Amino acid sequence: MSEDAVPEPDVEVESIEPDELKERIDRGEEVFLLDTRASDAFEAWHIDGPNVTTHNVPYFEFLFDDVPEERLDGIPDDRPVTVLCAKGDSSEYVAGTLRERGYEVSHLARGMNGWAELYEYHELDTGTDVTVAQYQRPSSGCLAYLVVSGDEAAVVDPLRAFTDTYRQDARALGAEITHALDTHVHADHVSGVRRVAAENDAEAVVPQAAAERGIDFETPYTTVEDGETVSVGGTEIEAIHAPGHTTGMTAYRVGDVLFTGDSLFTESVARPDLEAGAEGAAEAAADLHETLRDTILPLPADTVVAPGHFSGNTETVEGAHVARLSDLEARMAALSMEREAFVAFVRSDMPPRPSNHETIVAINLGERDADDREAFELEQGPNNCAASQDALTGD
Repeated sequence: MSEDAVPEPDVEVESIEPDELKERIDRGEEVFLLDTRASDAFEAWHIDGPNVTTHNVPYFEFLFDDVPEERLDGIPDDRPVTVLCAKGDSSEYVAGTLRERGYEVSHLARGMNGWAELYEYHELDTGTDVTVAQYQRPSSGCLAYLVVSGDEAAVVDPLRAFTDTYRQDARALGAEITHALDTHVHADHVSGVRRVAAENDAEAVVPQAAAERGIDFETPYTTVEDGETVSVGGTEIEAIHAPGHTTGMTAYRVGDVLFTGDSLFTESVARPDLEAGAEGAAEAAADLHETLRDTILPLPADTVVAPGHFSGNTETVEGAHVARLSDLEARMAALSMEREAFVAFVRSDMPPRPSNHETIVAINLGERDADDREAFELEQGPNNCAASQDALTGD
């Protein structure tokens, strides 16, 4: 039985909005989630965190007049339980079933689709008159940035699903979006560069090396090479070629903030196989080692690393997923490895590739189209753009 044919619960069930659930998690509350999606969907992508316990029992196992007691094993009856599914329908039914049995229960409105709609705004402390804001998508770990200087603004690594958000926030800060920049050809989400440019009469900017992969879309765009700058209001955004994750990977620097894209994260380094494939991963990893050693690490120690992704285990600075370069160099073992050891380490523990990455790359290159619904569904799931979550220790 699909979610489109879910029976109505016999009792009224309280729903919880995704942002309310996220606030509970952020406050450090102990949260118990009952995920009723199929086991393969759960294994591929689910909500987690240090204070989150997630238990998976597929929805169909509750479709009995008298649910067997063994189906209830692992579901606590002495604490609140939040039930979730893909769209919010079957979870409401399961929550009703549990409530009839005396459980303290609610269900997540709109399910994992609703969770994927969450998009949070956090301003960085830059110590200048340039406003830099980080956007966080908890469902996938994607990060994007808004740079506002005077009455002009630029968006770095925008997601297509949230183009209205960028425009509204820029205008709230007294600016209009004049530029949309990508750090590289993304494999985990559908880029918003074309739509941001079209809807704001702005300039789409992509790295020259990324364009050489075969970017072919109708939206006009300009390219930027290593050392070139993009003027936004009274500030300059400097392009810094940083290959490794992809050949076109380019970081952008604004004052002491470095948007590293998918080259360096605050808990790990980039995986090298999404463009190069397994056969080219060693060479790409060597390129990444050179990028980190010769391009990024020589920057000032107080450079603020603002990455393209975060994991559920990363620490934040006033709510933002950033870190000083000196702190990363001190605590991340991978950054002090010699090339041979680094290449071996990066290739040794790579997670599964991002879901639908080949299709998403094709969309971002302009090789195929996708409507908003398909794009939203394609990019659901973990980003998996880091080589390993053990880069801090090198284990």
